[in-house]
Amino acid sequence: MSQVHPQARTTPRTRAEIHCGQDSLSELAQRYNTSVATVRKWRGRDDMQDRSHRPNKLSTTLSPSQEVLVVELRRTLLLPLDDLLVITHEFINPEVSRSGLDRCLRRHGVSKLASLVPVIEGQTPAKKTFKDYEPGFVHVDIKYLPQMPDEAHRRYLFVAIDRATRWVYLRTYCNQSEVSSTDFLRRLKRVAPMVIKTLLTDNGSQFTDRFTNAGKQASGNHAFDIVCTKLGIEHRLAPPRHPQTNGMVERFNGRISNLIAQTRFSCVAELNTTLKLYLSTYNHSIPQRALQNQTPIQALKSWRKIKPDLFVKPVHEQTGLDT
Repeated sequence: MSQVHPQARTTPRTRAEIHCGQDSLSELAQRYNTSVATVRKWRGRDDMQDRSHRPNKLSTTLSPSQEVLVVELRRTLLLPLDDLLVITHEFINPEVSRSGLDRCLRRHGVSKLASLVPVIEGQTPAKKTFKDYEPGFVHVDIKYLPQMPDEAHRRYLFVAIDRATRWVYLRTYCNQSEVSSTDFLRRLKRVAPMVIKTLLTDNGSQFTDRFTNAGKQASGNHAFDIVCTKLGIEHRLAPPRHPQTNGMVERFNGRISNLIAQTRFSCVAELNTTLKLYLSTYNHSIPQRALQNQTPIQALKSWRKIKPDLFVKPVHEQTGLDT
């Protein structure tokens, strides 16, 4: 079946006449009301159909060996795209983009995660959705912010995201000490509309003393653990060297990285204003597929109708910071 671009100025018959024509390029171009470049192209073609516009050589950020490693991680660990992007940035290539990684997976036939999951005969694989979790399981992580022209040191962004509703709270600090982590925890407790039952963090020294003890076990006497106990929150630690466990907040941090990379800031105030505006937009105005195309605030309101006992305050859909 012949392939002709829907907006092509020439037909296969016209192209054949150009190909066999004996007149000069300019005369043929004038006769068929087209350009000399078009006439020259069809003069040198043996077929009269349009070809793919895809370049013969694709420019990729990942090297062939890196692509093999990424594809193998996808097949063995069954990581979603955003989780795989975090691992790729951390251990393989920090320059690859999300779209570039997606194209790599498509080229190698591993873009559909469901097709990679082995199915046992007679069993239907269970699909987890946000309904499998109730509001109150919160992931917390820290992101390094770029140093601004008007400050002597870089700042740190503490981020908390609820697993069930994707609701986010964030705050910047000048350091990542125990004082900052405990202050963030207290503020999170006051701001969150739901009852926070469980908190998941990595093994950073601002959250735990796990790796400063001889037995490599958390003592429970760390300042962050003590505040969690006072607030009635269970503190869980992600397995060491497994950032995908905390992948939900890592994906949000990736959003922040893209936002910062696209903007030039002249001072700390501009950066803080941008972060606050994005937080409001994310919570109130960005529907998410994992939430059945609801925004985080809409998901919170839906949960409050079903289980009001999980909440300590009303959920308002409003403009501005969720404070």
